[in-house]
This record gives sequence, structure tokens and C-alpha cells, in this order.
Amino acid sequence: MPRKKPFSNKQKKKQLQVKREKKRGETGSSHSSRNASVERGPGRDRQSDTSDSETTDIRRINHQPGSRDGRYDPNRFRLHFEKESKEEVEKRKKIAREKILKPVAEKELEMDMTQIYPEEKGLDFPRRPSWHYNMQREELLRKEGKSFLEYLEAIHFKNPPGTLSHFEHNLETWRQLWRVMEMSDVILLIVDIRHPVLQFPPALYHYITGELKKYIILVLNKVDLCPAPLVLAWKHYLTKQFPHLHCVCFTSHPGQPYSTLLQKKRVRKKAGQNQAGGPFHIMRACQEITAGRVDLSSWEKKIQRDAVAVGTEGDQTDDGSESVLMEHLSDVAMEMNSPTQELYKDGILTLGCIGFPNVGKSSVLNSLVGRKVVSVSRTPGHTKYFQTYYLTPTVKLCDCPGLVFPSQVDRQLQILAGIYPVSQLQEPYSSVGYLCERTNFLSVLKLTHPDHSPETPQDPKTQDWTAWDVCEAWAERRGYKTAKAARNDAYRAANSLLRLAIDGRMCLCLRPTGYAQSKDEWESHPDLAEIIALQGRKEEENECGGREDDKGESSSELEEDNDRDADDDEDADGDDEDDTVKADRKGLTLNMFSVLGENECE
Repeated sequence: MPRKKPFSNKQKKKQLQVKREKKRGETGSSHSSRNASVERGPGRDRQSDTSDSETTDIRRINHQPGSRDGRYDPNRFRLHFEKESKEEVEKRKKIAREKILKPVAEKELEMDMTQIYPEEKGLDFPRRPSWHYNMQREELLRKEGKSFLEYLEAIHFKNPPGTLSHFEHNLETWRQLWRVMEMSDVILLIVDIRHPVLQFPPALYHYITGELKKYIILVLNKVDLCPAPLVLAWKHYLTKQFPHLHCVCFTSHPGQPYSTLLQKKRVRKKAGQNQAGGPFHIMRACQEITAGRVDLSSWEKKIQRDAVAVGTEGDQTDDGSESVLMEHLSDVAMEMNSPTQELYKDGILTLGCIGFPNVGKSSVLNSLVGRKVVSVSRTPGHTKYFQTYYLTPTVKLCDCPGLVFPSQVDRQLQILAGIYPVSQLQEPYSSVGYLCERTNFLSVLKLTHPDHSPETPQDPKTQDWTAWDVCEAWAERRGYKTAKAARNDAYRAANSLLRLAIDGRMCLCLRPTGYAQSKDEWESHPDLAEIIALQGRKEEENECGGREDDKGESSSELEEDNDRDADDDEDADGDDEDDTVKADRKGLTLNMFSVLGENECE
């Protein structure tokens, strides 16, 4: 029997690493570049998202295990962002530990479109190159890949490193956008009302209205998270900047606030208050655009029927409702789809839902359909590929994956907008500092400074706070500890705070230019009552949805134990009360940590 060769621990570690990669469907960490996403073939895109190789400057988000037969690649449409260097990450960590947080002036919360998308920087999006029906599929794909490479080179040439925000580097996802824009008659561009200028690229507006000769309906989603005067100000600002824009407001949760800061789901309201606000306005805008060329009477009847069902039953059910036909198209059909097809073909209106990740596209689609047909998540990139749904025999909806367009917005603000997955952050502390400087975090979170001594009571508002101090204080309050040394887990606490901001518990709302000077005008505007009614509020309620004071404890520790992105796939239309609210009614206490529900917008 031959003698066994020595096997070191280093070799054993490498062997286990290769075994894990094979189990996840990966084939090793091959060399990649900024443009590797378009150079690799379908079967070679298998590099790990968490790879720290110095030769890799593209970070692939939300890796999913591949199937053994290789027929479907679940990572084909995952997010591809430019990877930050270790020096940048360490520099921000140092700043988060040393920089003293100071409240910014109200002027800093005002954002102008030209700040984020300056015209001279050429912040365009990749266009589909011209093609004809005599082209082979492989030839078309090569032509699209070459055009995308030229686009990346041009945009990085005009913008030095560090000036651009995160934006999508995956050509497959851009192909989805091209197909949806070509197939659709009317584009529903969905943005988050808390920061709409971040998610409304002017280049997309000019391309759709100018080159494609189609209409855009801008859907200001999540209006229940924003003060009504600010919603009205943003609506007028965007309509003034883009005259051919149809602007409507939308919310999937009218009158359903979170009663506590850490509550996982919204409190169920009385019957008749669970219907989404906005489908009727979208239908009216489509009627104005089509001008009688499409019969939308069946859509109007469906909205009325859904309203009656919600009002009588208190929730939407599938009983008695018409089925929704879902249509899947093959890649070949999408690639050879003609961009010059006639509008409203066969008397059918096709609505394309596009927008950035985490703006609520899937929730809008579910609300329009009247029941859940698309799963939703706070994880960016949850929608992997587009699907079409027949809302009525004459109205078809098309859902596109979220796409991040290039801009010059601060990356910390991008993270707070939910564009970048929180679980994939290497350094979340600077984003927490950005949030705390723009919100009244001390009164909301009820924190105690980490350096505070019980023998010398002091006012936390008079103490100097850094972003690291905030994370440590929140970890102490929530009981987040590291596994080995039982120290305060600042990283987990930072992720928790960022999720509170993304979900709207800590309200960070940007404002249009000149809002501070004209605030009184918007608060007394005659259209304000319509916005308040859409939000499902009353005049006397506060602007964050009228939070109720809790006499018992707030959210249970069990909720926050499930705050990882793997458990984030929850129904956006679900309004059941969490275990904490039910326990409070019974007089029970589920945990020792209490966070009072207060007005988080002050």
C-alpha cells in the first residue's frame, strides 16, 4: 500500500472551499474585469459575491444556488455593482468612529434634479443597438454586448472613479428593460416619494417620450410614509420639470401605520380601509392617454368590484374574482420583438412597470391586480425577470426587474433608499451616520450613550455622538451580542437601523428645491385634502400616520432575530398584527426592550 502524502491544513481549507463552491453551483473564482458580465458565457458566471480577489472589481449581489441540470441560471439577472476597494471601506469605518454627528440644516435636505443627474456628465443608460429580422440570435447578442462595453467605457471616461454612484453592470438586466419598453404602450415609472429625484433619470424620460413616442405615468409610491404637503410639493415640482408627464400618487397601505418602531407588519384597520389608494387615478390617466382607442370599461368595473369586496369583507379574497392570466415569453421571443410595433395592438393596452429596486413595483402590480400575484421583498433585485399579467381582457401588466441607473448621488443615500442590499454591506456605519444627521434619532430610538456612567447622569442630547456610538447604543438596547466575546454587535445594530429607515419607521424624506420658503403655501394648498384622503388619514393625525403610544413593550426580540434578508420575503399587502401587539392586548411582555412609538418625522 503506497504511503499517503502529507496534507496540510491550508490544503484542507482549500479543498473545503472548492467543495462549498461546487455545492452552490460555482465553478471557481476565475479572473473577471469591470466588463466581465458581458464577456462571459451563460455557463461561466459562477463567481462568488463575497470574493475579495484584487482582480475583481464587480460585486455580484444575492447569489443563489444553481440547478444541477444547468437548464436555468438563477443568477442571470442578479445585481452587479462596482466593488469598492478595501482602502475606501477602511477609510469610512475610521470616519464613522471619529466624526461627531451634527444635525444638518434644512437646506441640505432639498434636492434638485441637476445635482444628481448633471447634463455635462453624460449620465445616460445603455441603448439597444439597431437590428433587423435577418440577423441571427448570436449576432444580435454579440452586437448588444459590444454596445454595452462601449457604453461602460464612455461613462467611466467622463466620470472619474469615486464620483459615480452604484449602478447596474449586468447586461442581462438591461436587456429586460429594453424588452419591456418595446412591448409596452404606456410606461409606469414607479418611484419612492421619500426620494423621487434619485429614481427618476431624465435620460429615460427623454428616450421614452422622444424616441419611442410613448407616454410615461409617474407613480409616486408609498405616499403614506411622507407628509401630505411634501407629497404635493414633489408632485408639482416633477410636473413642472417634465411637462409631458402624467403624475399620480399611490399607496398600498392607506391608513395602516406601524404602531411601534420595530413592529414587523402594520396594524389591521377596520373593514373598508385596506384598499390600495391610487389604482383609480392610474386608470384615469390611461383613459386620458388612450383617448378612447382602448376600451377600459372592464378595468373600471374591476376597480369598483374590488372596492366593494374590500369594503364588505375587510380584505381581498380570490372567491368570485376573475382569474389572472400570466404569460411567459422565451428569450428568443423577447430578443426578436419589434420596437416599431403598433400601439394598442388588438385593442390591448400594455402597461410596463419599471423603476429602481425597492420602490414597490411588485406591490403596485399586486394592488392593481387585486390580489397577490408577485412576491415582494425589501431585498433589492428580488424580481429576477419580467412577467406579464392580463389584468382584464384589454389591459396587460408587465413587471420588470429593478434597475439602478448611473447618477452622482451619495452612495450612503442610495443605501438608505434600499437600492443596495443591507446584508451585503461591508461598512454600514457611514450610512447610519448619514441617517442620524438628518433625523431626530435620539428622541426616536431612546438611546443611552455607550460612555455614559450610571453614577453621573447626563442628558444624551448634550453628549457627542458618532455613528459607531449610535450602533453600539442600539446594540446594547436591543441585546445584540457577538457569539464569542459577547460584545455589542455594532454591525448587526447598524443593519437593523438601516432596515428601519428603508421600511419607513425612521422617516428620511428629501425635499424639492425651495420647499422651506414655500412650506406654508403647501400646507394650505386646496389639493392637500385629496392627498390626505389618499393616505387614509384624518386632518388631526400627525404626518407620520398617527402613531399610538404603547403602554406595553414594543416589538419582540423574535422579530429582530429574523431580520436577515433571507427572511425578508414578506407579503407587502399583509396587514396582520404581530405577536407583540397581540401580547400587549393580553398584558404580556415578550422581551425586556421597549421602544415607544413616537412621531419619527420630527
